[in-house]
Amino acid sequence: MPSLKRIETEVAALPDRELRMFSQWFAEFEAERWDQSLEAVVASGKLDDIAEEALAQYASGKCRAILAAVWEASTAG
Repeated sequence: MPSLKRIETEVAALPDRELRMFSQWFAEFEAERWDQSLEAVVASGKLDDIAEEALAQYASGKCRAILAAVWEASTAG
């Protein structure tokens, strides 16, 4: 993969300020790619069964809101 090695070399040679700028850009780029991937999976319906099961368990009282559980755990005894 010559192009990957070239990119690694170029990134390693960046001055600190430019490396920070690149890192910020790459984090945003990666997050956008992840969002697009998740949106595609959701749109495909692949998560529908899992979501329905989770909502049903929550509605039946088998689980509770995450924030409430975290709060209770952090303030317990």
